[in-house]
Amino acid sequence: MHDVQPEPVAAPIPKPRGRAIVITSGKGGVGKTTTTANIGAALARSGASVVLVDADVGLRNLDIVMGLEARVRHHVLDVLESRATLDDALVTDKRVSTLRLLAAAQTREKDDVDTNAMHDLVDTLRERFDYVLIDCPAGIEMGFQNAIVGADEAIVVCTPEVSAVRDADRVVGLLGNREKIWLVVNRLRPALVRKGKMLSVDDVNAILRLPLLGVIADEPGVIVSTNKGEPLALDDTSPTGAAYRAIAGRIAGTDTSAPVIPTEPTAMQRLGAFFGGSAR
Repeated sequence: MHDVQPEPVAAPIPKPRGRAIVITSGKGGVGKTTTTANIGAALARSGASVVLVDADVGLRNLDIVMGLEARVRHHVLDVLESRATLDDALVTDKRVSTLRLLAAAQTREKDDVDTNAMHDLVDTLRERFDYVLIDCPAGIEMGFQNAIVGADEAIVVCTPEVSAVRDADRVVGLLGNREKIWLVVNRLRPALVRKGKMLSVDDVNAILRLPLLGVIADEPGVIVSTNKGEPLALDDTSPTGAAYRAIAGRIAGTDTSAPVIPTEPTAMQRLGAFFGGSAR
């Protein structure tokens, strides 16, 4: 009799590592944190597991924009310095169960972060989440280096201002040869562009020359939602929320449409909005 040889057992297929994407700009106040919150919320709403990492040590705001400040008990430096486990520090979003937040330390300095340890932390998060979105601090000093160290993709947020474009151009050079670097143009005012008083999207990208991921109009709802800690990406009635969801779709590869450039409403559209319906 011949011995029956057991059939070889196929090795399990390893789960692909998540994508680490840093959201940056160079200039402060252009909407990086709001962009991070909304893209993260939109990706998580689509079913992906997402963690938002606030890398702005000393000036944390992502928890407020997400409406999660009351839930934060530990921060990223607690994890890096072994005073808390990663699971203890991760905060679950109150609206989308697949969305987590890792808050920044509020009373520490950016130089307190060990760059190699930050890289290892992002690697660990990539093993657990489909997307790791890192909210980068303003400037190009140590905080910037800590934020980008573990990311192989980047989203550059830029407003249609000469100073913002100049700073963004500097950041693009520092990002090096990452797999993907996209552009989001934020706070566009179509009426000012039409009057020649604001740079257009084409003006911005004539300098930056990046793939355009999306354009967000400057509208009051963004400020209201930020103050309330409720990302517009979760609001089905908001055109800006739809723009954020389209951006998330392009990142995930499920939306192949070209970014829509916001236009100023016509007089008839404004009249219709005033009366609570569409003007015909």
